[in-house]
Amino acid sequence: MAKVIITGAKGRMGQALIACAKNFSSLELVAALGRNDPLDAVIDRADVVIDFSLPHATPGFLALCQNHRKAIVVGTTGHTPAEKASIIQAAAAIPVVLASNFSTGVNTLFWLTRKAAEILGTDFDLEVVEMHHRLKKDAPSGTAKSLAEILADVRHQQLDQVARHGRVGLVGARQPSEIGIHSLRGGDVVGDHTVVFANAGERLELTHKASSRDTFANGALRAAQWLASQKPGLYDMQDVLGLK
Repeated sequence: MAKVIITGAKGRMGQALIACAKNFSSLELVAALGRNDPLDAVIDRADVVIDFSLPHATPGFLALCQNHRKAIVVGTTGHTPAEKASIIQAAAAIPVVLASNFSTGVNTLFWLTRKAAEILGTDFDLEVVEMHHRLKKDAPSGTAKSLAEILADVRHQQLDQVARHGRVGLVGARQPSEIGIHSLRGGDVVGDHTVVFANAGERLELTHKASSRDTFANGALRAAQWLASQKPGLYDMQDVLGLK
């Protein structure tokens, strides 16, 4: 049985993780930590840490996990390039799952997005639209970034050079190389993501809508269960689900 610690336990995702952990007979929740609860006091009791806290807290948790040789599932989004680099560096010493979204459905969307981009080629215009609740702090969502990165990778582009975050004013005609990314915020939307492939005369849209955080919580717990027996390395939900 894998023993798990949850950070960010007082947040929406933390509460969902605590509730869903009861359904995993192969996992034991040994601690649930809020913002001011020290991980170093309990880390020796766990096999895996699940981090859904704040981006700036992740590097500290990674350092503790490295020092104690514990695996970590990183579900926090909005990391700076330096923070993301620390995650990659830690994966050389410990098993790490880094995912922008732990939903099985969303990871299927990732797979379908890549296949559709490969099949449709370069004639289609690419746009990503996401919507979340009014309290979400980062934009675009980590999932939207992942979808855009997939599209850019298929076209052998650098996302930061072709991304267009919204449009306002006299911006001129859309460039074929653009990947549009648009963020909507309002109400209590858990998470909606749509990838649009638009061409003259036809349009293909791939959409995933989440109505419960339990889908993400169950995926993160599944990742922790899987990660407990893995070698050091950087993994994502595609690895966990066997989609690679």
